[in-house]
Amino acid sequence: MLSRIAESLFWTGRYLERAEDTARLLDVQINQLLEGANISESSVAKTLLSVMGVPVTLGQQSDLVAVTAALSVSRDEPSSISSSLSGARENARGIRESISSELWECLNATIVELDARGPATEQMGPHEFFRFARFVRERVAIAVGIADATMSRDDGWQFMLLGRNIERADMTARLLAAQLNGPRGEPDWATTLRACSAYEAYLRTYRGVIVASQAIEFLVLDRYFPRSVYFSLLTAESCLGALEQQQSRSGTGEEAKRIVGRARTALEYQTVDEIIQRLPGHLHDVQEACSKASTAIATTYFQFEATLAWRAEDASQHLGLGRGAARDTQSKRGTLA
Repeated sequence: MLSRIAESLFWTGRYLERAEDTARLLDVQINQLLEGANISESSVAKTLLSVMGVPVTLGQQSDLVAVTAALSVSRDEPSSISSSLSGARENARGIRESISSELWECLNATIVELDARGPATEQMGPHEFFRFARFVRERVAIAVGIADATMSRDDGWQFMLLGRNIERADMTARLLAAQLNGPRGEPDWATTLRACSAYEAYLRTYRGVIVASQAIEFLVLDRYFPRSVYFSLLTAESCLGALEQQQSRSGTGEEAKRIVGRARTALEYQTVDEIIQRLPGHLHDVQEACSKASTAIATTYFQFEATLAWRAEDASQHLGLGRGAARDTQSKRGTLA
C-alpha cells in the first residue's frame, strides 16, 4: 500500500473519532453546567480548553459560548469538531479510489450540511448545541458503519481502525481527566457514562447503582466494552501486529507496537484500587503513549521526505506536513496536493 493512502486512511479514522469524542466531551461538560447551580461558566470553559490542549491565549476567555463555538464550529481551531470533520473529508477526497463511494458521499454530505448551517451555529445556546452534537455523533456513526460494511479487511482497513482506536484511547482518557479536574467536587459518573455511550452497558454489567470505582473500572479496564481505554489500546495493538512488516526474533520489532503494548500492560496487570490511587497519572500516561505511538507510526509507515524539492518553500509544503492532525505537535498540518 502506498504510504500516502495509508496515512490518509489513518487520519480519516482519527479525525472521525476526534469529532465524535469532542462532541461527547462538550456534551458532558455543558450538561454538568446546567445541572449544577454552583458551577461557573468560566470554570467549565477553562476546563474544556485545558483538556483539549487549546493555546493559552484562547484559554484566557471565560465566555462559555465563545469557547463552545471555538471547539465545535470554528474552522480556525484545529481541535474543533468542524475542523476534524473537514480533515476527514479532505483525507478521503485524496483517496477516493481506495474507499467506497458511499463513504465519500457520507463525509462530503456531512460537510455540506455543516456549511449550510452557516453563521447560525456560531452563537448556539445549550439546546442548539445538543442538537448539533447529536448530528455530529449520528453522522460519524453512519460513516463508521459504512466503512465497516464496505471496506475489505486489508491493510487499508487496519490503518483506519488503528487511527480510530489510538484517538479513542486518548479521548476517553481526556474525558475522564476532565471529570477529575472539573469544577465540581464529586464527578457525575452517570453523565460521564452517557457521554461514552456506556450507561446502559454499565447497568447491564454491574446490575446496580453507579459506584465511582466500578465506573472507573468499566471505562478504563473493561475487556468487552469498545470505548474503554484498555479495549482501544488492545485493538490498536492488534492492528499494529497485523501491519508489522518484519517479525523480530525477540520482543516486537515495531516501536509503535511496543509503546501501545506497554501502555496496555501498565493497565492490565494492576488492580482497580491501584488504578484509582494513581488515576490522573495513568490517564496522562495513556495520552502520552498515544502521542508517541502516533509519531512512531508516522515514522515507520508514512513518507515524510519529499522526493524532489526545488525551493525551500516547496520543501516546507511537503516535509511530513501531509494529512495528519495537529494536536500531537500543537500545530495544524496542511493537506498535500
